[in-house]
Amino acid sequence: MTSIAPTETSTTTQIYRIFIRATPQAIWDAITTPEWTQRFGYGLIDEFELRPGGKYRGHPNQGMIATGMTEVVVDGEVIEADPPRKLVVTWRMAMDPRLAAEGFTRLTYEIEEGRGGVSRLSVIHDLTGTPGHAAMVAGIKQGPGEGGGWAWILSDLKSLLESGQPMSTHQGW
Repeated sequence: MTSIAPTETSTTTQIYRIFIRATPQAIWDAITTPEWTQRFGYGLIDEFELRPGGKYRGHPNQGMIATGMTEVVVDGEVIEADPPRKLVVTWRMAMDPRLAAEGFTRLTYEIEEGRGGVSRLSVIHDLTGTPGHAAMVAGIKQGPGEGGGWAWILSDLKSLLESGQPMSTHQGW
């Protein structure tokens, strides 16, 4: 089952597409460099070893550390890195023992340049067998302004790249 706006945890693959007035390289950099990743979404400091077999780690920001959050929030492994077009990683929520026990999911970013300085970012998240992850990344348990999974993260990324400011000053903490 594929869904653009998932409302069930039984959805096995969630696909999100967003158009951003930015170059593929700008989008790639925002997704893969810690200086950018901490500026949108939940404010994680993401680190990628951009080669097959390389590590992926999402570290907490200072606000998260102040609440006692673990050293690694999300983790995984790079499967494919083709800058600035495609990134495929395994991905799991490491900070929550229940979600970590579900195992790894497969997350794909595809970036395509369009006309007029607009690029399309597709996020394809295979969540087969991970209902807790599916509910979390669908954002169905969070209200407006509290975050909200991929839809919220991507909206915040778009705002940041197009205006220089994130959509919200609240980044989960």
